[in-house]
Amino acid sequence: VSLGFHLSGTVTEPATTSEPAVTYKVAISFDRCKITSVACGCGNKDIFYCAHVVALSLYRIRKPDQVKLRLPISETLFQMNRDQLQKFIQYLITAHHTEVLPTAQKLADEILSSNSEINQVNGAPDPTAGASIDDENCWHLDEEQVKEQVKLFLSQGGYYGSGKQLNSMFAKVREMLRMRDSNGARMLTLITEQFMADPRLTLWRQQGTTMTDKCRQLWDELGALWVCIILNPHCKLEEKSCWLQQLQKWNDLDVCPLEDGNYGHELPNITNALPQNAGHRSDSLSRPRRTVFTRAIEGRELHWQDSHLQRIISSDVYIAPACQQESESLLFNSQGQPLWLEHVPTACARVDALRSHGYPKEALRLTVAIINTLRLQQQRQLEIYKHQKKELLQRGTTTITNLEGWVGHPLDPIGCLFLTLTEACRLNDDGYLEVSDMNESRAPVYQHVPVAAGCPDSSESYLSLAMEVALMGMGQQRVMPEGLYAQDKVCRNEEQLLSRLQELQLDDELVQTLQKQCILLLEGGPFSGLGEVIHRESVPMHTFAKYLFSALLPHDPDLSYKLALRAMRLPVLENSTSAGDTSHPHHMVSVVPSRYPRWFTLGHLESQQCELASTMLTAAKGDTLRLRTILEAIQKHIHSSSLIFKLAQDAFKIATPTDSSTDSTLLNVALELGLQVMRMTLSTLNWRRREMVRWLVTCATEVGVQALVSILQSWYTLFTPTEATSIVAATAVSHTTILRLSLDYPQREELASCARTLALQCAMKDPQSCALSALTLCEKDHIAFEAAYQIAIDAAAGGMTHSQLFTIARYMELRGYPLRAFKLASLAMSHLNLAYNQDTHPAINDVLWACALSHSLGKNELAALIPLVVKSVHCATVLSDILRRCTVTAPGLAGIPGRRSSGKLMSTDKAPLRQLLDATINAYINTTHSRLTHISPRHYGEFIEFLSKARETFLLPQDGHLQFAQFIDNLKQIYKGKKKLMLLVRERFG
Repeated sequence: VSLGFHLSGTVTEPATTSEPAVTYKVAISFDRCKITSVACGCGNKDIFYCAHVVALSLYRIRKPDQVKLRLPISETLFQMNRDQLQKFIQYLITAHHTEVLPTAQKLADEILSSNSEINQVNGAPDPTAGASIDDENCWHLDEEQVKEQVKLFLSQGGYYGSGKQLNSMFAKVREMLRMRDSNGARMLTLITEQFMADPRLTLWRQQGTTMTDKCRQLWDELGALWVCIILNPHCKLEEKSCWLQQLQKWNDLDVCPLEDGNYGHELPNITNALPQNAGHRSDSLSRPRRTVFTRAIEGRELHWQDSHLQRIISSDVYIAPACQQESESLLFNSQGQPLWLEHVPTACARVDALRSHGYPKEALRLTVAIINTLRLQQQRQLEIYKHQKKELLQRGTTTITNLEGWVGHPLDPIGCLFLTLTEACRLNDDGYLEVSDMNESRAPVYQHVPVAAGCPDSSESYLSLAMEVALMGMGQQRVMPEGLYAQDKVCRNEEQLLSRLQELQLDDELVQTLQKQCILLLEGGPFSGLGEVIHRESVPMHTFAKYLFSALLPHDPDLSYKLALRAMRLPVLENSTSAGDTSHPHHMVSVVPSRYPRWFTLGHLESQQCELASTMLTAAKGDTLRLRTILEAIQKHIHSSSLIFKLAQDAFKIATPTDSSTDSTLLNVALELGLQVMRMTLSTLNWRRREMVRWLVTCATEVGVQALVSILQSWYTLFTPTEATSIVAATAVSHTTILRLSLDYPQREELASCARTLALQCAMKDPQSCALSALTLCEKDHIAFEAAYQIAIDAAAGGMTHSQLFTIARYMELRGYPLRAFKLASLAMSHLNLAYNQDTHPAINDVLWACALSHSLGKNELAALIPLVVKSVHCATVLSDILRRCTVTAPGLAGIPGRRSSGKLMSTDKAPLRQLLDATINAYINTTHSRLTHISPRHYGEFIEFLSKARETFLLPQDGHLQFAQFIDNLKQIYKGKKKLMLLVRERFG
């Protein structure tokens, strides 16, 4: 039923398999085509209307004949006489007596009281009557619900999709603004209040930490929306004043987030940077604290009353008058098209405000005027540059003409213009132009729409203008801003713009726009980031150039390579600034030739530079000249060894596909890059170095035998001696390499000869690490092998460790040189010192092996080694083990030609074993005293076992039992204080 301005009805939700049908009562009030309040029995709380309210509204709209229309209740009551009124009220009370009886009695009492408040007012309220014509009328918005939801999403800290939910609330605000729904600003106010009440703001401020990226992006959108609202071209002054007061309050709070992500240096404001106010520049650069609301507050200075601006946005045919006055010469270009000379981000903020408030045509007209202005400025700057070109090229440096970068700017000026233009060209599924930008789920389809305000003979479309302005914006030379967040935002914004550009299908018209703009950017002076000379701290163009290169390549390869090669530079890593280059007051720090602490995104930028180079290498496969040029650019501009290594690997993969033949030029590029990496990392620590060396040998093998010969011959500029012998030479002469390269005998010999020369050179340079590898590599050449052996012997007296010498000695025995092995083992023994308690030392096995070797060679060799053993080994258990082994078999069983073994076992009473026996007994005595000095009861059992082993050795000579008894008596006397231990000694040994 529609009763006056009140619609009521019942809505039934059909039954499902699990739930029965449910009916809800719905009531809606409306006023001048707007729903002003809603109530529904479902009790669902949300910022949007529930499905039942929507269903009733749609039913009323689609089936007006089915809804009974009644006058407001006050009109019906007016037609009743007294009896009818009494009957009506009594029936109403009877129908709802439980709910309304107390209220009815209260109202009756008030009406009967002459001085009650109800009697002071004429008439009575009527919920079914519309509001007065002077009353505000706005759509129903559940304010409490908005607050609750924002609070909930913020409390989740960007997790569980809450960031997405908050973005959809911002999108709802934009939708409201576009529908010119006054609730847009109300809803944004409620959202902002909750954002400002977020307890994390205080926490972050106290701890001095920066907020998360997701959170920062939400605050940015909040600030941009307020700029939109303040710039609403049709808002009332009192409304604007009210919003500004509120913004100023938030702005003044300590916790209010700063525009640049909580870093100190600020951007100039949006109004003081107008061209005519150039004098204020230094003042605006030193402005104090700028919050996310500062730009919106500055919008108070901006108005829409300018007559030139009004003509631009209200007509497609506004052109220069035939007789221009001098003051009007800045208002139009040479074709008579209007210009809008305002600081670019500010002008774009106007476009965003028009677009957001549902004025798409006006937004388009202003966009075209801004682009015509940018073109004129680009042309003028190009002319100025041509006059200064010679001087700038000689200086090799330039000033930055742009105080603010447009990409990464808080107001996203380029993104705003691009969206305004592409929305005018967007087709929906039926092939009609689409008006909404909300449907972002599928890739958009665009068609060329001629520019309404263009020159009559021009074939320009909004789509080609969109491409042009995106290229102009991203190609703008600008200084890297301060702080991690601002720098990260530059990268993120650029990626967003590029992903939008990639949605455009490149046809002839767009390719022409692309070519024309690329030529202008290459020729450009200080305004272009792709100009011949750029500022040292200029934002790099690698990501942008990668897009341009790929897009242009099929249409104009020369231009695409020229552009990509120009963009390869990264001046901040290439040259320390000359003292004269202090053109940007913010960046005085760049005069100091220190590392670049302020470039927080440097790692990302370098990887983008590498991506650009990789893209060019892939495209240039098979083109020798281009590959050579790209290689030179990489060697000149890339300074990170790990990135050059990545490029070398990329080039290798592209050059050696599994399904087709090898590209030799690209393979050589891979090798050259690999060699550069080797030189760069030779004297610095790099955890990937071993992988790099192995990869280089693989690459050289793929190139061919001469490449391998070359790296073997120039090893000292590329590898450490250890790498050269153990990896490079060893792999070069391996069976796998010979098979891979199908080498004939002369080639195998050449490789082997180079490997031997390398081996001897490395052994001379670093004998400790390379002697063994050198011997292995020289095995097949007698002269070289002898030379390697001599190097090892000479080095033994110097810095070789016992471990290195034992290893070489064992190798010599394995190769059938037992006497040489013995000589090296003797040298190793003289480097060793085993203390009494080192019974688990890793060298014990080497000592046992050396003794076994000397024993097998004969009595003389054993006699020569034992004095060395006695001098070096003081561990009783090891000495007794050696002694036992030497008495088990007869010496001289190695079968050395010209020698005979007597076959007799050796006696411990005679030399050379007597010396070893005495040393062993002494070691047991010394060790016993050492152990007893600090012994604890839990080690008593272990000590008794140790004495038992000692007894075995004591008993070897004839008078051993007397000697052992004397030893035990001494212990009892000296350590009589250790009663429990001595009791155990008596029990075991008497």
